[in-house]
Amino acid sequence: MQHPDLSFQKGVFLDKDGTLVTDVPYNVDPARVTFEKGVFEGLRALQDAGYKLVIVSNQPGISMGLFSEMELDALIRYFEDQFAENGVLLSGFYYCPHLPASETNVCECRKPEPGLLLNAARDLSIDLSISWMIGDILNDVEAGNRAGCRTVLIDNGNETEWLEGEHRTPHYTTGFFPDAAKYIISKTIFRG
Repeated sequence: MQHPDLSFQKGVFLDKDGTLVTDVPYNVDPARVTFEKGVFEGLRALQDAGYKLVIVSNQPGISMGLFSEMELDALIRYFEDQFAENGVLLSGFYYCPHLPASETNVCECRKPEPGLLLNAARDLSIDLSISWMIGDILNDVEAGNRAGCRTVLIDNGNETEWLEGEHRTPHYTTGFFPDAAKYIISKTIFRG
């Protein structure tokens, strides 16, 4: 959706595990977080190009009883601190605490549903039509495409199913986060 009001900004929605950091399942321990090579370089470049940076992450470990929201909140503060120490502002961290969908459990926020992106866009005045989603699996791509963003798949081996379908084709595929950022910037329309 287009917004003539220039207060609406462009954003990059970022999957956390496997995209920004090495995927350690159900991890909320900052000591076990390893940022992928070149992530902060890419994030700074995106920020310099005018993008708000927002993490959108499925966190079913909460519903599974593997960790608490308080523990996840501490990890979110760690991410905010790490971003700041590297000259980057994290504009938001949105997560889905729900289990995968079933007949008795359906939510609108668990990727590939677009709810996390839609909520963040509303809260942060982000224009989805000029925004991007970067993730390491096709559920991330689908969520971004369904929200109205363009999408980049970080093909690092984490996608194992390769289920095709509507909304599951990325606009660009790369193995490295800095290349994803470079591609997005090459497609950026600067207002001014």
